[in-house]
Amino acid sequence: MDEELKKKRRKSFWLGMIVGVCSVSAIVMAAVICGFFWFKNNSSEDFLGKKEQTKLKVIESMINRFYYKDVTDEQKATGLYKGLVSSMEDPYSEYFTPKEYKQQKEETSGNYAGIGAVLTREEGTNNTLITRVYEGSPAAKGGLVKGDEIVSANGYRSQQYDSLSGFVSHIRGEESSKVQIVYKRDGVEKTVDLVRKNITVPSVVHYMVDRKKGIGYIGITEFSENTQEEFEAALKDLKNQGLKAVIYDVRLNPGGLVNEVTGILDDLLPKGTTVYMKDKKGREIDYTSDDKTQEKIPCVVLTSGQSASAAEIFAGAIRDFKYGTLIGTKTFGKGIVQQTMPLSDGSAVKLTVETYYTPSGDCIHKKGIKPDIELKYEFKGDKNRADLSTDTYDYQKDNQIQKGIAVLTRKLSQ
Repeated sequence: MDEELKKKRRKSFWLGMIVGVCSVSAIVMAAVICGFFWFKNNSSEDFLGKKEQTKLKVIESMINRFYYKDVTDEQKATGLYKGLVSSMEDPYSEYFTPKEYKQQKEETSGNYAGIGAVLTREEGTNNTLITRVYEGSPAAKGGLVKGDEIVSANGYRSQQYDSLSGFVSHIRGEESSKVQIVYKRDGVEKTVDLVRKNITVPSVVHYMVDRKKGIGYIGITEFSENTQEEFEAALKDLKNQGLKAVIYDVRLNPGGLVNEVTGILDDLLPKGTTVYMKDKKGREIDYTSDDKTQEKIPCVVLTSGQSASAAEIFAGAIRDFKYGTLIGTKTFGKGIVQQTMPLSDGSAVKLTVETYYTPSGDCIHKKGIKPDIELKYEFKGDKNRADLSTDTYDYQKDNQIQKGIAVLTRKLSQ
């Protein structure tokens, strides 16, 4: 009897499953059919006319009725805005929520309230790792070091966020506010409470690489709001140390603000166009050097596949003016310009608005800039000191910097 009862129950269970699936399918099909005729009869030639609005209502009703989680109106609206911008299939155009736009402005300015650590994502994972800790920062005072994995910030776990920026928004906050960091070192989790502090991230580093010959080094990590000012201060300091030739390094520079890079080029180059841009209607905007200042010192520029956008504007102008020698590998190839346009509710839209051209008329988009001397990066020393972004970096073992010194030594002897 027990076996027969089990068989009946199994039969009833699967019959219920089939009826349930068929019922849901029927409801969905009915909704789809009704929705189809609804928006078909209200069709319009305009984008987001009656047809599109009706279809959106049908989809929304399906989400509200059948989706297994609740979705807020704000989430749905944000999805629409992001979807509209992504329809252009342009990886550089983006819709920012008010919170995302605030963070984006902080990153561009180089100023924010945080813990003073440079973070990255381990490839293929949601693991957040520290690559650098700034001296005197909350992170340094709390004992965090390069290589530590940030597990969570105020209870928000790194693994929950597919984007690094989404997780970082919980590490940053108001100045003097507290953030509890859980980090992992050698497989052991530890907890530390830090007080956020306004952090100014330098975008320029400089030092003499050969004092006897008077050869200096200026590395530009990005072109942010203060970069030209930092660059001019670095150049002045090196001159006070007897600068006769200089290595400019944009190997890790992903780009930044056009006004900053063209301002630096105006400091360096003679009179002429340093870059020009065209929009889709062919209207042209020229950026020029007025020759009020000009540096007549030999230079080389170090490039890599990570040199992009504004960094390529810099390298392209140096090349076309025949002002210096490019050494390294081919640049990334981003020859288009974005503009971020704020909206009244605090959100913003970033759109690709122009294509830019080097002074010679070269559009480098998707092809990059080939250096005058092609030389793949090789670090000939302790691999723990090979990271350009760290304080322990040893330039004496960097083959591209050493090549730059050799090239400049020949120029100085001519």
